[in-house]
Parts: sequence; C-alpha cells; structure tokens
Amino acid sequence: MSYTDTAKVGVLLVNLGTPDTATPKDVKQFLKQFLSDPRVVDVNPLIWKPILNGIILNTRPKAVAKLYQSIWWQDGSPLMVISQRQRNALEQVLAEQFAQPIPVELGMSYGNPSLQAGLDKLIAQGVKKVVVLPLYPQYSCSTVAPVFDAIAKIYQQRRDYPETRFSKDYYQHPTYIKALADSVRRHWDKHGQAQCLLMSYHGVPLRYVTEGDPYQKQCQRTSELLAAELGLVEEQWRLCFQSKFGKEEWLTPATDAMLESLPETGVKSVDIMCPAFSVDCLETLEEISIAGKESFIEAGGESYRFIDCLNDDPVHIQLLAEIVTEQAGGWLTAK
Repeated sequence: MSYTDTAKVGVLLVNLGTPDTATPKDVKQFLKQFLSDPRVVDVNPLIWKPILNGIILNTRPKAVAKLYQSIWWQDGSPLMVISQRQRNALEQVLAEQFAQPIPVELGMSYGNPSLQAGLDKLIAQGVKKVVVLPLYPQYSCSTVAPVFDAIAKIYQQRRDYPETRFSKDYYQHPTYIKALADSVRRHWDKHGQAQCLLMSYHGVPLRYVTEGDPYQKQCQRTSELLAAELGLVEEQWRLCFQSKFGKEEWLTPATDAMLESLPETGVKSVDIMCPAFSVDCLETLEEISIAGKESFIEAGGESYRFIDCLNDDPVHIQLLAEIVTEQAGGWLTAK
C-alpha cells in the first residue's frame, strides 16, 4: 500500500482521559474539567456551577481518589498505560500495512495529554491530513460530540489546520463484533460459560435519548449482533447500563439493580463485559469488576466473572487500523 499524494497522514487516537495521579488534588482537577463540559452535564450553568464548585469538588475527590488507588497500576493509570500500548500497536500495524511510518498520537478529552497536545505532535511530524478516532464504539452527545467540539475550537484559533476526517462510531463494525466475540470465547474456554452474559454500557440521562441521542439504539444493536455471533438465545444475555450520576432519570435497566435481582430469579452465575469501553478504567476495573461482584455475591450469586475490555488485543488493533483505512479513503490506497 502507498500514499496517493505526498501529504503526510496521521492519526489522533482519542479517549476520555484520566487523572495524572490517584491523589485527591489531581482527581479534583480532572473532575472539574470533565464535569464543567456542558456536553457532559447540560444543566443551566447558574444552577450547576455552584453545585459543582461548592459541593461536588469539595466532597467527591477524596472518595474517588481512593477508588482510583484501588485499581492504579505501578506504571500509572490503567487507562493511560493501555492507551499507550494501543497507540504503539496501531502505529506498528499501520506502518506494516502501508510500508511507511504513519504517526499515531494520543489525545484525551480531559486531562493529559490534551487533544491540542496530540494534534501539535502530529503537526510537528509534518502531518497534513488527520484521522480523528474517538475510541467510543457507540456515539453519544456526551462522549463523541465533545471531541468534535474541542477539535473545532482548537482549529478556530489557528490560521491553518490539517485536513481532518472524523470517525463518529463503529458500534456494528464486523471486526468490532468479532473482537468482542473472540474475547468472550477465550474467557469461556478458560473459565467455562456462565448462565448469563451481561453487557454493561455506560449510562446517559434518558433525556439525551429522547432529544435525539442514538446511543441507546446503538448499544442495543451491538448487543444483538454480539449475541447472534455467540449463538446466544434471549435468556442467555442481558443489556444494562452503569455509572449513573445525579438525580435525573438515566437509561435502564441499571447494572447495579440487575446484579442484585438476578440471584432471586435463579441466575447464580454471570459473565459481565463492558462493550462501550475500549480500555479498562475505573468504571470497569472498580465499578464492575470489584463493586459489581460484591453486590452480586451478597445478593446470593455464586459465580461472577469480569471479561476484560478489548484493550490492546490484536484483533482490536486490527479493527482500529481498518477504521483508519476506511476514514482515510483517497489518502491511503492499496497498491
């Protein structure tokens, strides 16, 4: 494969982000940036800012820091460590596929490295054409849209900027479904198959969906395709939503409520995975792997097994390479 012109192509790999350290100070800084984004919390600022600055940022950081400390790795934040592995692996695969270097840089919506820092690194390497790849399989106005907003804002401050293409979602991409299915099959080969496979997605306020966010439908479609690929019947899998924040009504069924109720229905063993997360992080390693297990076992469950996110699995990296190739149509072509 080769370039169709002399303009250098690069990739900006995007995720939500993580605190620099698992300390209350850094967690507070991260939460302030994250929860100040109106795409994430679109409550009237006159109402929200006093709550955020006066209550949440004075009470939550210490507790959240303890949660981060429970899953923090020696090398740093799991999300950051794995994201670096993804970047390295994707760059290697693309270099092999196109027989020349194609720079890949990380950019986080919140925290470091910032989206601007990632773009600056690409431009410094002579990149003139950028594929922005947010690592959110399902589109939501609270995850993918903030990336688009931020990139546009960065470009508004510049006299010139690289030609840019933006991946919106890949919730039903065949290689994505294959990567998920392969991860489940490997888990079953090692541990055996539980009575039920739970697919837990990060939740969003119900209002977002009623106002046009396609997230819920895309999660449903991902789950149906995965269940079909695995040959599961309706009774063998369930979709649920985790990580509710605030008092507003969120998507249901809620993961925590489902884990507490399943044992009463005779479901004593579950496998649980998080298809909306491309990288293991606080919401998967603590909320689901640790806290979720405690809830299920306390409710009378007997076997609870967490299936890792796709992370830097080779099939996942191949998926990312395919998305880049699809987005870069006309920029990168086969010989």
